[in-house]
Amino acid sequence: MSEEENPKQAEDAVEVKVEAAKKTAASLVSSILSLKEKQPKVFFGIAGGIAGLIILLAVSGGSGSNTVSGPVIKDLAIGQKYVLKSANAYDPSATVRLVSVPGSTAAYDDTEEADRTGACQHMPQGTPVTVLQLQDAYGKKNIFAEVQMEDGECKGKTGWALSIDVQ
Repeated sequence: MSEEENPKQAEDAVEVKVEAAKKTAASLVSSILSLKEKQPKVFFGIAGGIAGLIILLAVSGGSGSNTVSGPVIKDLAIGQKYVLKSANAYDPSATVRLVSVPGSTAAYDDTEEADRTGACQHMPQGTPVTVLQLQDAYGKKNIFAEVQMEDGECKGKTGWALSIDVQ
């Protein structure tokens, strides 16, 4: 056999398979339509059963091992040393915001110039800190932590951070 005959035979085989698939699909469709005309109750019963099975599979969910988990608050201890790390930022240059009062509503409002340029308010990630006290909020324990900076130009200064940002 030459190389030219092999591709021709392969194309013919593919065409034969396509024709067979078309005939099978056509006979299946005609059988379904025939069932619909002759026995509509059976047809719609099967269709409803298939639809119900699909809905059941869609709402049943998966196994419990596929749960989504996010950052969790560590069990912080007063007097222990930690570092600041933003739980919600992937950018290593992101900063952690410290405020003077835990849970203040303007904690993340940088509309005033003093808030953007104030010293020791935006601390780089990895800044070593010591936890001085913890504050409950919104019915949850230890949401805020008062920290004291242990390094850099803000050494000895204190501020409040979200406990999830103290790791």
